[in-house]
Amino acid sequence: MAKRERVMRMSVEQPLWRALTAYRVLTMLYAVGLFATAYGEFVRPWIAVSYYAVLCGWTLATLPRVANAARCTKRFLAADLTIAVAGILLTTVADAHERVQAGGPTLPSIWTAGSVLAFAIKGGWRWAALASSLVAVANLVERGSPARDTVHNVILVCIASVAIGYVVEVARASERTLARALEIEAATRERERLARDIHDSVLQVLAMVQRRGAVIGGEAAELGRMAGEQEVALRTLVSGGLVPVSRVSEDAADGALVRAVDEEPEPGGPVDLRALLAPYAGAMVSLAEPGAPVPLAPAAAREVAAAVGAALDNVRRHAGADARAWILVEDEPDEVIVTVRDDGPGIPEGRLDQAEGEGRLGVALSIRGRLRDLGGSAELISVPGQGTEVELKVPKDVTDTRGKAEQR
Repeated sequence: MAKRERVMRMSVEQPLWRALTAYRVLTMLYAVGLFATAYGEFVRPWIAVSYYAVLCGWTLATLPRVANAARCTKRFLAADLTIAVAGILLTTVADAHERVQAGGPTLPSIWTAGSVLAFAIKGGWRWAALASSLVAVANLVERGSPARDTVHNVILVCIASVAIGYVVEVARASERTLARALEIEAATRERERLARDIHDSVLQVLAMVQRRGAVIGGEAAELGRMAGEQEVALRTLVSGGLVPVSRVSEDAADGALVRAVDEEPEPGGPVDLRALLAPYAGAMVSLAEPGAPVPLAPAAAREVAAAVGAALDNVRRHAGADARAWILVEDEPDEVIVTVRDDGPGIPEGRLDQAEGEGRLGVALSIRGRLRDLGGSAELISVPGQGTEVELKVPKDVTDTRGKAEQR
């Protein structure tokens, strides 16, 4: 079956990239304008002219790089910050010493903040702290001493960039959470739609086949019985919602992406016991389960399901084909309890011990032995004429007989 993919794009940070793009262009023009008004005061204006040529070319050529997070690579950020720091250090060479000591603007001026903000939007507050620290060192070297105005500007840039970086991290986390919630909602609506369609078509046809087969009799009765079993199994699957909802979230150029894909369980991860017990449900077997997943270690879940299957085999073998059975799943804080009950004639007192003595070890090995290996227990209660009840208990922290611990 081909995978279907639905992609929902959301981005709180995308407007920040657009604002950064505009900021870089405007601050580039501002820096060039400052230089033009003070051209005559530079001792080596040709150095400043060369730097501004590089700055303008770099800013305009790299506008696509600051369009989104995917294009803003680490290599670009490093080169961008290098141009900003180089401009700060070149100020002492191009400008007059008196202007530098008086607190005159550096060659890149406030364009430098754009480079630091790119670090903040791309990598969060930690990247912003690193970039602003390098800019702070360059400013202190350019000035020669920690003057009051220099320290003030450095602290302002640092605080602003770190704050923006933190806000971006929070926004990304919120996007991922919202994306998951929207995907769950969409999957739920799709499951409800499928349930309606199935109810209006397949389930009604199966129910009709079951009724007509019972009326006609003969081979048609057997066909009707099988149709009834499939109807119950399909109804349980639809109403129980055992199909896992896939939620794959990614950070991409346009924000958080959520893809609805066919999802395989993680190797070694917990599995939902309900999914393993669902196939046992049928016309003569009812399954009652919690509305939430019942996670167990894979080996433990398989053994419990096998024990349930063995209990149902005993029902069919000893209670007859017309006996009804019920499976009840209870998810307790420290253990999972699965109860299998039937309405058969029950087991006469002492019959199990006699069977074990005769070498028939179905209950002893297939049921009790499986649960004992998991550190659990299996209790069988039977009253002649009132059916049989098998209660399986397995701890959620399972230790098998080989000494390996499987944690939930």
